[in-house]
Amino acid sequence: MKKIVKVLFGSLVTLVAVLVAGVSFTIGWRPFVGPRTRPLTTRRYTPTPERLARGTYLVEHVTPCMECHSPHRWSEHDAPVESSMLGAGQEMPLKGLPGRVVAPNLSPDPETGAGNWTDDQIARAIREGIGHDGRALFPMMPYQRFRSMSDEDVASIVVYLRSLAPVRRQQPATEIVVPVRYLIRSMPEPLRAPVPAPDLSTPAKRGAYLVTIGACGECHTPQDDHGQPLRGMEFSGGLIFDGPWGRVASANLTPDPSGIPYYDVALFKEVLRTGFVKARRVNQVMPWHAFGGMTDEDLAAIFAHLTTLAPVVHRVTNDEHEPPTFCRLCRQRHGYGNRN
Repeated sequence: MKKIVKVLFGSLVTLVAVLVAGVSFTIGWRPFVGPRTRPLTTRRYTPTPERLARGTYLVEHVTPCMECHSPHRWSEHDAPVESSMLGAGQEMPLKGLPGRVVAPNLSPDPETGAGNWTDDQIARAIREGIGHDGRALFPMMPYQRFRSMSDEDVASIVVYLRSLAPVRRQQPATEIVVPVRYLIRSMPEPLRAPVPAPDLSTPAKRGAYLVTIGACGECHTPQDDHGQPLRGMEFSGGLIFDGPWGRVASANLTPDPSGIPYYDVALFKEVLRTGFVKARRVNQVMPWHAFGGMTDEDLAAIFAHLTTLAPVVHRVTNDEHEPPTFCRLCRQRHGYGNRN
C-alpha cells in the first residue's frame, strides 16, 4: 500500500511539474494572477491653454479617441458623432469580437463617466492598458501604440478630456469571453520611466510618431486568428471591419505597386480631407474625417513616413464588382484575395 501511495504521489508531483513548466513556457502566469501594473500616483496635470489646445488637436485629429468613445451616425460618409454625445462611449459595433467590447464614457460626468477618475488612472489606461478599476483593457484600445506617447502629450489629452461637457450615459461593462478574458491580462506593461518628447527633427521622424500614436498600423496590418499582427505584413492592409458601415478591408499603405505608390503628398492630403480617392469613396470606418483636420505639416510628415515603409505585395480592394475571395497571405476574404 505504501508503495502505491508513493508511486501516486510521485506521479502527482511529476504532473504538477509538467503543468507548471507548460504554463510557464506558453501563456505564462499572468492570465491567472492578473496583469502587470504599477501603483497609482497622485500626479495632477495642470490645465493650461497650451495643453488644452494640444489635447484638442490630438484627440480630435491624431489619436483619435472619439472614434471609439462616442456614438456615431455610421450610415453617413463622415460618420458624425451623435449630437451632445461627445465622449459618452459606445458598445463597439464591430462584428466578430470575442464578446461585448465597450468604449467607456470619458466625459467628466461623476456618476457614469470619468469625473471621479484620477489623472493618473486616465494616463495609465491610455498608455499601459490598465482600467481605472485595475482590469486589463481589451487591446482594441491601442495602448501598446500609445505607450510611445510623450508625457506632455498624455497630459494634454487628460486636460482635454476634463474640458468636455459631462454626459450622463451609463455604458454596460465590457464582457470578454473565456479564455480571451484571461489571456489579455498578459498584454499590459507598466511604464516605469518618463516618456520624453519625440524626435521630430525630420518629416519622416515626425510622421513616424504621428503614425504610431494614431495607431494606423492597428487597422492597416492584417492579424492572425489570435488578434496578433502578421509578421512581414505590416501596413499591407486586409484587416476586415464588418459593421453598420458595411464590410470593409483596410488598404495596403506600403509603397509596393499593390499599395499606394501612385500617391503624392497632394493626393494624400486630398484623400484625408475629402474622403475620396478621386472618384472612389473612402468608407467612413476609416476616420478620414478626423485625420483630415491635421495641419499640412503633419499630413506631409505622415506621408513622408509611409514612403519609408517596406513594400509588401498584397492586393486588396473594396470594389463592389470584386467579390471577397480567400487570400493566402492574410488568410481573410477580401476583394482581390485570389490574386495574391
